Amino acid sequence: MNYILRFVFALFIVTTARAQTIRYDVSFPNAIHHEAEVSLLVSQLPRQTAVFRMSRSSPGRYATHEFGKNVYNVRATDGAGKPLAINRTDGDVYEVANHAGTVKITYTLYGDYPDGTYLGIDPQSVHLNMPAGFMWVKGYDRQPITVRFTPPAGNVGLIATQLIPSADPHTFTAPGLQYFMDSPTKIGKLAVKEWKRTNTNGKPITFRLALEAAVADSTAERLASKLTRIVDQAGAVYGEWPAYDYGSYTFLASLNPYVKGDGMEHRNSTMITLPLAFTGTEDVLGVFAHEFFHCWNVERIRPKTLEPFNFEKSNMSNELWFAEGFTQYYGELLLVRAGFTPIDAYTETLAGALYTKLLTPGARSYSPIDASRHAVFVDAGTSIDRSNYVNMFTSYYPYGAAIALALDLELRGQFNKSLDDYMQAVWKRFGKTEVPYTVEGLASELGRLTNPGFATTFFQKYVYGHESIDYTGLLAKAGFTVTKANPGQAWMGTVRYGETPEGLVIRSNTVKETPLYAAGLDVDDVIKTIDGQAVSKTDALQARLAAHKPGDAVTVTYLHRGEPQTVSVKLAENPSYGVVPVEKAGGTLTPAQQQFRMGWLGAKAVK
Repeated sequence: MNYILRFVFALFIVTTARAQTIRYDVSFPNAIHHEAEVSLLVSQLPRQTAVFRMSRSSPGRYATHEFGKNVYNVRATDGAGKPLAINRTDGDVYEVANHAGTVKITYTLYGDYPDGTYLGIDPQSVHLNMPAGFMWVKGYDRQPITVRFTPPAGNVGLIATQLIPSADPHTFTAPGLQYFMDSPTKIGKLAVKEWKRTNTNGKPITFRLALEAAVADSTAERLASKLTRIVDQAGAVYGEWPAYDYGSYTFLASLNPYVKGDGMEHRNSTMITLPLAFTGTEDVLGVFAHEFFHCWNVERIRPKTLEPFNFEKSNMSNELWFAEGFTQYYGELLLVRAGFTPIDAYTETLAGALYTKLLTPGARSYSPIDASRHAVFVDAGTSIDRSNYVNMFTSYYPYGAAIALALDLELRGQFNKSLDDYMQAVWKRFGKTEVPYTVEGLASELGRLTNPGFATTFFQKYVYGHESIDYTGLLAKAGFTVTKANPGQAWMGTVRYGETPEGLVIRSNTVKETPLYAAGLDVDDVIKTIDGQAVSKTDALQARLAAHKPGDAVTVTYLHRGEPQTVSVKLAENPSYGVVPVEKAGGTLTPAQQQFRMGWLGAKAVK
């Protein structure tokens, strides 16, 4: 028995000796129809009503999700298997009033939506997000948990998870409910690739890719090799990797047509699901870079508004512009530094940031904090009624990334510092210490790095406020020119159209400060003609616009609730931005600009 096996066995003995009071057993006798059987055994309960429930939210998600809908055949027994009365008091809440201290809850679980939030059950592949599948007992959040999986018949049975292994390869533990719910699990045919790093404190780290994809082993190896470059560049931002709880970090990756698209961060792992026939290309790496960066930013650098995570309701946060938006910024930046995204291609990302901050109504009229608070409605939340998000909400992902871009360039231009320096400062104060932060705490740390006046002004303008940002001046220092993406192009507004014999149906809300909005057209109106010419196809609409210039007025006939309307629409210039390297815009890249650019976009090494 080698040292590692002896250690794992000893850990198992010690864990067992602690007299676990919470145990799950999971089997899959009807996996072909996406069902599992789950039992939850809780002992040493006080002689009072025991309350069991399914979660309504999940780590990394901020809106509510009705996981209780997929739980049925719920039964309760005592320690001897005698039935106990169980009362369902809400859609996802069950109570057992009379018991002798031990209650076993058994239920059928359905799952056919494998992504970062839900679960999928199939004989070949079991994909578990814990809040979507596991009932829990209220009041026992800090009790250790044991879970045993019996894989479906015919399943390869390889289990990948951040749960703590034991001597039994099918049995795992967690120190408490928060960790357990944060531990997605894959069971099936997985290609597992590992690589090692030594952290700055001298301790080893094992990084692991557990890949579910129909690819050759060599393709899995190549993906793992690419991930090493992302892992190293991310570590260079902070100067070190986190001290992972059990010495390892796992990329759980399902890259196949049988999953739903998602990426979800966890403390010592991430779950990435992309519905594609993976060929080994680099177009998937952005998701990996984003989710891996989260093992610092949000998993350890935690907003106070999310700590501890509440599984019974939505989790509103003021700081998602930082937790998600700054991570979005670095997810794209790491691909440049790792050599996967050429600078010419990165300019498209930069142009997108400018569009987000300068042109979307949500960022022009509302603060990043406002956007963050709205996550309880938009973060994979579902509804059937229309919203006016296009005119009042900009996602905190690109919005926060646009703020991160501005701050990075400001720090480099004014203080000979960088956003890397700021992230390191935030990491040392809030991440390594795991002290939850507030917006005020982020501002004070920026003041320490620069000066209090700069930090106060920046946060008042761009975090508490929504003032415009001069990206043209900021990007010029790195040798980039901001241009109009479509100069001189006549434009009515950017909306989705549906082509019908009657005309073009406006399928999305028109946007404030666009010609269509100003003229009074909106969703469901049907544009029939422009200057007397029929436009039942989008190509015909574009042809009519191409015959005009910005400032021209065109006559538009349309139907509103079936009634003919005629209006004059004054065309504007398409406002979209382009970002071009100065040397490709007919200028000369100076040595100072080149140095600035490479200091920002060039590869880094772990310090």
